[in-house]
Amino acid sequence: MSHFDVVIIGAGLSGIGAARQLQDSCPGKSFAIFEGRDAIGGTWDLFRYPGIRSDSDMYTMGYDSKPWRNPKAIADGKSILSYVKEAALERGIDRHIYFSHWVKSADWSTADGRWVVTVMRARDGVSVKFTCNFLFACSGYYNYEKGYTPAFEGIADFEGELIHPQAWPERVDCSGKRVVIIGSGATAMTLVPAIAQTAAQVTLLQRSPTYVVSMPAVDRIAKLLNIFLPEKLAYRFIRWKNIQIQRLLYRQTRIRPAAVKRKLLRLVRKNLGPEYDVDKHFSPDYNPWDQRLCLIPDADLFKSIKSGKAVVVTDQIDRLTASGINCRSGDSLVADIIITATGLDLVVLGGVQFSVEGTTVSFPETYSYKGMMLSGVPNFVYTMGYINASWTLRSELVAEFVCRVVNRMSELKVRQCTPRLRPIDNAMSKRPLVESFSPGYMKRAMHLFPCQGDHAPWQNTQDYARDKKDIRHAPLEDGVLEFGVPPAAAASNSPPLPDQKPQTVG
Repeated sequence: MSHFDVVIIGAGLSGIGAARQLQDSCPGKSFAIFEGRDAIGGTWDLFRYPGIRSDSDMYTMGYDSKPWRNPKAIADGKSILSYVKEAALERGIDRHIYFSHWVKSADWSTADGRWVVTVMRARDGVSVKFTCNFLFACSGYYNYEKGYTPAFEGIADFEGELIHPQAWPERVDCSGKRVVIIGSGATAMTLVPAIAQTAAQVTLLQRSPTYVVSMPAVDRIAKLLNIFLPEKLAYRFIRWKNIQIQRLLYRQTRIRPAAVKRKLLRLVRKNLGPEYDVDKHFSPDYNPWDQRLCLIPDADLFKSIKSGKAVVVTDQIDRLTASGINCRSGDSLVADIIITATGLDLVVLGGVQFSVEGTTVSFPETYSYKGMMLSGVPNFVYTMGYINASWTLRSELVAEFVCRVVNRMSELKVRQCTPRLRPIDNAMSKRPLVESFSPGYMKRAMHLFPCQGDHAPWQNTQDYARDKKDIRHAPLEDGVLEFGVPPAAAASNSPPLPDQKPQTVG
C-alpha cells in the first residue's frame, strides 16, 4: 500500500489551500490529495449555472499566501476557478492529486498508528487502499452528486424543462423563454439578473424573503491601494480591512438587530424606489445573519427588477402543472423552464465512513474539538468554514493547526494525537454544531453532524478573532489533546511502511 504522512480529501478551495500550507510549514512531509472528480476546484468547477459568483469578497475568500489580482472583489466562478487552479499549479500541487478517486472509508489502527483509507477509482470501479499517519478532510459539507429539490406535488406533470442549478445542462437556452426560479438564497439571486438578460420574463418565486445587500463589484479602496503600495502589502491591508468590516457588521446584527434590519431595508428601498413593496419581498421575519445575507454586485438584481425584466413573487407553491406553477394564493405562473434553486443536500464529511479499530464512528455521538476534530478520533481534522464570513478564513486557520500538530508529533516522536473528553466534560449538554443559523439545508441535516458542547474547547465558534487565539496561538498540550505512541507501535518500534504500489481490493 502507498503510504503518506498526510492525506487530504478534496481538491477544492480548502484542499488546495491545505496543501500549500503543508508545503510551507511541513516541507519534509509527504502528502496526497484524493479528489473524487476529475478536476481541481471543487464547488467552482462543479457549479456551472449562469452568473455563478462568490458570495464573499475575494480579498478574504482568497488565500493569505496568494494575492487576489482580479479587480472584481465579487468575482465570477470562472475567475475563482482559474485562481484555485493557478494556486495549485504554481506550487506543483497537481502532481500530488489522485483524480477520480472517491474516498469511501477510513479505518484507524492504533497498533500501527495510521489510517487505512479505502478509495474507489472512478475509471474502473476498483477499490484501492492507502495508508497515512494523518487524515485531513477538506470535502465541504454538501452532496456533490445532487442538490435538494422538495417533493412538489405535480412535479411529474410539468411539461417544460425542470433544472436544479447544481446539475446545470450545458446546452440549456433561456432566450425568449418564461423562466420561474424557485428559491430565495444566493443562487437564486445570482440566476435572476444573469438569465434576465435574454429571457422573455424571469420570475423569482420565494416562500419567504431574504436580506439582500448590494456591494460594488470593484473595491475602490483596493484599486487605489494597488496603485501606490506593493502588491503583497496592499493585499494584506485590504484583507484586514474587509475582515474588520465583516466582524463589525456581524457584531451589530447580534447586538442591534432591529437597527441593522432598518438600515438594510432602507438600502433596498433606495434601489427599488418608494413604491416597491419592500416589506413584502425583502423583509424577512428573522434577524440579519440568522441566515446568510445575499450579496449582489452593483445592485444587478435590483436593476433587473426595476427594468421589468424580472419580478419577485412571494407566495407558496400549491402544485406544479403542465404549464407552470399554481400558488396557494390562487395565482398561477406560466413557465417554459422552472429552476429549483432550493438548496443543498448536506452530507457529513463527504459521506466517508470512519471507524476506529473497526468500530464505526457515529458522528452525532462525538463532540467537536474547536470545530475541527472529533472526540476519541485520532489524527483526524476536518474543515468547516464560517457561516458569517468567508469560508477560507477558517479553512486556513484549520490548515495551520494541522501543520502545528503534525510537526509537534514529530518533535515528540509520537504517532497519535487524540482529543479526549475530560471528567469535567462528561456532563456537557449536546448542542448543534452550528447554532443561531436557520436556513433549511442546515435544519434538515444538522442532526447528522457532530455536536458541540457548552464550553471550550468543545465549541464551534463563528468568531475569527477568537479562533485566531484558540487555533493559531493556544498551546497544543491543553489537557484535552492527548499525544502518545500506540502501545503496539512502541513495543515493536516499527518503521513507517515503504511507498509501494496501491493494493487493489475487491
